[in-house]
Amino acid sequence: MDYDIKDIGLAEKGRLRAEWAEREMPVLRTIKERFAKEQPLEGIKLAGCLHITAETANLAHTLTAAGADLTLCASNPLSTQDDIAAHLVESGIPIFAIKDEDEKTYFDHMSATVDTGPQITMDDGADVVAMLHTEKKHLLKGVIGGMEETTTGVIRLKALHNEGRLAYPIVAVN
Repeated sequence: MDYDIKDIGLAEKGRLRAEWAEREMPVLRTIKERFAKEQPLEGIKLAGCLHITAETANLAHTLTAAGADLTLCASNPLSTQDDIAAHLVESGIPIFAIKDEDEKTYFDHMSATVDTGPQITMDDGADVVAMLHTEKKHLLKGVIGGMEETTTGVIRLKALHNEGRLAYPIVAVN
């Protein structure tokens, strides 16, 4: 499994924090239990550019319990929690995120995530969508949909749509 994080030795601390957060997320826990049985995302590749936090860790575990093949990178290097990144890697989810990473590393991490050939994208700012519509156009053919969670990202998506260049449907979850 490819990944790039600060320190895998932080995984235990991240596991404890993710478990604590899960106790405060009973609805997501219920969905995870159902998805583990039903496997609605079996065989689906997801790529996400999201905040790497304890809450996102629980979303990631829910998606993989549903059968998804998930890879994540950081949408904001300042919010990345290195212990959570380590925990996710230890639990089998490829993560490309390091707190305070520089701009080149940020884009290298996003590129590695997009290079997995996702069918569904999850974005926080539409950076993955922008990359797919520019230097990674060859990967667009396999994308069936996505989600965006920020107002800024929705504005960027509307601009792509208005130009007639948005290549796949995206749901705004903001």
